[in-house]
Amino acid sequence: MRHLFVVLLSMTFFTLNLFGVDATLKIEKDVEQRARIALMDGSSEPSSKVFDILLSDLKISGHFLPDSTHHIGDTASNYIIPALKSQEYVIKYSIDQRSGAKFLVRLLKASDGTQIFKKSYAIPKKAKMPFLIHKAISDINNILKYPSISWINRYVAYSVYTTPGRSEIRLADYTFSYKKTIIKGGLNLFPKWADSRQRSLYYTSYKGTLPTLYKLNIYNGTKTKIASSEGMLVCSDVSKNGSKLLLTMAPEGQADIYELDLGSKAKRRVTNFKGIDVNGRYIDDESRIVFVSNRLGYANVFKKSIQGGATSQVVYHGRNNNACDAHGDKIVYSSRESNNAFGDNTFNLYLTSTGSSDTRPITTTGANQFPRFSTDGSVILFLKQRGRSTSIGYTNLTSHQSLLFPFNDRKVQSIDW
Repeated sequence: MRHLFVVLLSMTFFTLNLFGVDATLKIEKDVEQRARIALMDGSSEPSSKVFDILLSDLKISGHFLPDSTHHIGDTASNYIIPALKSQEYVIKYSIDQRSGAKFLVRLLKASDGTQIFKKSYAIPKKAKMPFLIHKAISDINNILKYPSISWINRYVAYSVYTTPGRSEIRLADYTFSYKKTIIKGGLNLFPKWADSRQRSLYYTSYKGTLPTLYKLNIYNGTKTKIASSEGMLVCSDVSKNGSKLLLTMAPEGQADIYELDLGSKAKRRVTNFKGIDVNGRYIDDESRIVFVSNRLGYANVFKKSIQGGATSQVVYHGRNNNACDAHGDKIVYSSRESNNAFGDNTFNLYLTSTGSSDTRPITTTGANQFPRFSTDGSVILFLKQRGRSTSIGYTNLTSHQSLLFPFNDRKVQSIDW
């Protein structure tokens, strides 16, 4: 059983020394569709960190072409300096972090200084300052009637190894400027958000005699036992209404995918293969699943109806496609493209769909793992290892804008967004 668990981890949840994201990708969206915008910092103590977060939010939205200069000036006035007249909009802002965090933002037309939007934001804990910035940019995006970018307000949940046989589950904002440990003590793995509002998450604890799946409310600390199983137990997906879970279990020594009805506690076996089936994800309005299996003799992505029936191959590219995520009919997967037994290997991300064998590369260099779609399917999160540099990356599938953030934490076991 121990060997089975090691195989599963090595096949679907590669450690951090195999991660990655491209620093630059071709931007194919017509730049004229994005608004030119500049930032004016009126804080009593201007912060480069705050400016960098604002700049990242504007870039990854896919809706703005932000000026990369950190302008310092008056926030209260509607006056626009001549150097910014070529922009369409100017965001004037100020931040006060002496007690908690307070953030004032104003959106002005660059041509004449007309105010379009003004709002103040506050939060009692200074550490959560990045969320004030994300909310402000999300609100400005909505005021200008662009498609929602509410995903920038979400938590990222991830598990990291701390010492041999022990791990912790942490929360972060999407830039990883904010980080907080919420579960520690023992071996705690595979965090998975339980609801769209991110009030609770599922995780697997190996603290007792059997792997046990728990549901934790991150706001009040309430913990509920969901299930236990021999071998392994992982929640890989949650239905849209939260009533059903896709679980990877190995009660008989082989890993298969089950669907658990939380109301009735009934489990349905979805796959039945004398090998390894893991990492199930709902697709096609939850009528089918995609998953990773070694039924071809190597890791690849397959699909089948949730009701049973035949299994069909999804990916025909690569010989080791070890991780995947899905949104609607879209599938993103990681593919090993080198075979170096004594050094680093290249893992790139590709985008495909359930109704087509066409693939589109998302990354081109490094070792890229843990692909995860945003809630609206417009952005992909992933981790990249390139040389000795580890980053968390995002690619906007519409604008093709890509961003990297340094990842200065321990070895990641799994991640959810």
